Amino acid sequence: MMDFGWWTTGRDRAAFDLFDAAWKGIQDGVISGKISYVFCSKAKGEGVYSDRLMDEASMRGLPVVSISAAKFMPELRVADRERWRDLYHGMVLDALKDLHHDIVVLAGYMWVVSARVCRSFPIINLHPALPGGPCGTWQEVIWQLIQERAGSAGAMIHLVTPELDRGPAITYCRFKIRGNDKWDILWDQLDRSLKTTDLDAIKASYGETQRLFAAIRMEGVKREVPLTIQTLRLLANGDILIKNGMPFDRFGRVLEAPLDLTPEIDPSFQGAANRID
Repeated sequence: MMDFGWWTTGRDRAAFDLFDAAWKGIQDGVISGKISYVFCSKAKGEGVYSDRLMDEASMRGLPVVSISAAKFMPELRVADRERWRDLYHGMVLDALKDLHHDIVVLAGYMWVVSARVCRSFPIINLHPALPGGPCGTWQEVIWQLIQERAGSAGAMIHLVTPELDRGPAITYCRFKIRGNDKWDILWDQLDRSLKTTDLDAIKASYGETQRLFAAIRMEGVKREVPLTIQTLRLLANGDILIKNGMPFDRFGRVLEAPLDLTPEIDPSFQGAANRID
């Protein structure tokens, strides 16, 4: 039985759905473990979905700890973000000191954790890009994919290190964003717009509603929950082991490359012929 500490900001519906899916996966026996507590970086009243997530966790008998990051020393956060990060997460660690976890899951957690947190225990994070792909928020990732005219996108679960979004990846999935009528039409529409304006202007005018952007986001969201559930299953079963900040297989060998879970979580996957190398 593996204990997962669940850290979230609960900013949107996706964060709630991820928590709910993990809970149900545990209850259904898919994941041989439990969520031992929920930590939220919002206080009650700061968000609809964070409130809902904390209420659901409490009703399910889970300890819930909430410390508002937004309200914690806001002047210092502006003046010295690194110092603020250390102090805030020091308070978080102190608040959680009596709660047990084997691994912490960052699930829609919107703050960069401190180096001390990274050194304290194993942490995994869902990041909406392929291994080696763009860093940053999901919005930043998608715009960078568009700017680079990428042929594929995806999501990964990686170990958290002080280097943002660059800890060792342990699992991932991918999907094409070129090469069929759906995607080619969206790229063609963007290219027509780029003949009269630039990408920054398109970002400013349309933001997340830009059609290619929205389609990439939708396809990514479809895969984030099953990727997380399958990764938690592998961790709880001992198929992936975390030791000294590195992933290993069940035989104690260093995981030389992250596991491609595309076949397990993508219903459109057609086997090796559809792989993108």
